[in-house]
Amino acid sequence: MASTDDKNANPVLSEVYKNRQAREKTYREKALRLFPWICGHCGREFEGKRLKELTVHHKDHNHDNNPPDGSNWELLCIYCHDNVHSRDQVADAYADDPGDKYTDKGGTTNPFAGLGDLLKGGSD
Repeated sequence: MASTDDKNANPVLSEVYKNRQAREKTYREKALRLFPWICGHCGREFEGKRLKELTVHHKDHNHDNNPPDGSNWELLCIYCHDNVHSRDQVADAYADDPGDKYTDKGGTTNPFAGLGDLLKGGSD
């Protein structure tokens, strides 16, 4: 049984999804009019039923930034689009946790630091 909050949230979520789909449809249609139906990464051409496999990628990842000239968009096939976002996620994951391998100056630590002192001490 759904709670009262769930019942009240469903119309709100429904409206959010409906607005998002309408916005996507609008910029997708514009992008398909502006650009050739070719994936910007792999160069595959799309037409007919396969046109649905061509997606609009926002270069700055901001889905609200939809300039009329399409300067923030590029058409990518679903495979290249997934690849672009996967690479971004991997890069973000590495950037979030650099660990202790970096110094405050941004370079890596020197594995030979103090080696000279060790060698001097070992000759006694």
